Amino acid sequence: MKKLKNIKSCLLLALLAAAAFTQYGCKKDASSASKGAPVITAIRNYVAHPGDSLLSSVGTGQWIVISGKNLKGALSINFDGVKGSFNDAWFSDTSAIVLIPAVIAFPSVPSDKLNTIQYITNHGQTTFSFPIVAPAPTISGISNEDANPGDSVKIKGFSFFFIKSVTYAGINVNNYKASNDGTSLSFVVPGSVTQTGGIVSVETKSGKASTVYPVHNFITGVLNNYDNINNFSWGSGTSNSSSDYPGNTGYYGVMQALNLSQYDYSWWNYGRSINTNAAQWVPQANLNDTVSHYALKFEISVSKPWSTGSFKILKDYSYTYTALYHPWKTATGAIAPFVTKGWQTVIIPLSNFVDDKGFPAPKLTDLLGSTGAGAINITFINDGANTVQNFEAAVDNIRIVRIK
Repeated sequence: MKKLKNIKSCLLLALLAAAAFTQYGCKKDASSASKGAPVITAIRNYVAHPGDSLLSSVGTGQWIVISGKNLKGALSINFDGVKGSFNDAWFSDTSAIVLIPAVIAFPSVPSDKLNTIQYITNHGQTTFSFPIVAPAPTISGISNEDANPGDSVKIKGFSFFFIKSVTYAGINVNNYKASNDGTSLSFVVPGSVTQTGGIVSVETKSGKASTVYPVHNFITGVLNNYDNINNFSWGSGTSNSSSDYPGNTGYYGVMQALNLSQYDYSWWNYGRSINTNAAQWVPQANLNDTVSHYALKFEISVSKPWSTGSFKILKDYSYTYTALYHPWKTATGAIAPFVTKGWQTVIIPLSNFVDDKGFPAPKLTDLLGSTGAGAINITFINDGANTVQNFEAAVDNIRIVRIK
């Protein structure tokens, strides 16, 4: 019996020793794989096979795969000195998936950082020379599409670097100022704009971007502008005062609400809505187009801080599909009281009109009906837990515009 116990004890010791040796070997292998500094050998496009291919240059906002060795343990991956986004848990020692920053201020990048990928790990770093080029520009919006001649306006977008030309309402603009990060161009509206307006375009060394819609246009797609196209029916007040809301173009609507208790949805009370007569939202010939290719737009001016309550937008008083507009609510859910410096353009894609389950209309005819025409109802409701003390906003140039 004693001999059997000794045999078992020896066997147990042998197993423990073998396990310890195996763990030591694994640790040694794991540590030895990450002892050396990272090495980059190639940059690949991050797309599904068979599109996976070697790249000769990259641009901003692009997903890529870095190939090499000793790539685990990444702390920072910088493109022209700007940190990219990544999750080291996705990495192996030979590949790393990274999102290049959407914004790189190319003109201000130090010369020693231009066209470099700096890879920093917890066991070393390397710098890889690789062409990082400014992509073609994109236009995301105009601060005020109906600004008056002499007013300041901004074109918003990305990659406004190395600019060759700018046009606004079809007119060449020479005296513009680009932001350092290439996300906006500021200038004064030319005095020669007309009421039919024209497109906006930005051309750089990398390409050209143009809007598909005209700016400074009071005709195309307009449902109501209180002036030459006046379909206003009832609800809000109207005014043409330039002292109350400077920068106006003729008449506009004024929506108001005082001491509105929480969860008060009675938008039909006087002054809290803009309701029009029937108008053509989308031409019948275009009702087979994609819903997201169109947007509701209007200009708004808010002088008193707005921090609770929403615009609920309907068609023909129907709740089948509705859209909400509450600019004081940030992407994180925090509250940032909203005011404007003069007038600015609001863009609400028609795909933002959703049913009670949060789904957009599959087709334009589901949203707009077979004729594509009807009234629009821009209503103010208090859908929050705080009282609306004193809300006021001016609204003008209500229109449906093709954006894609």
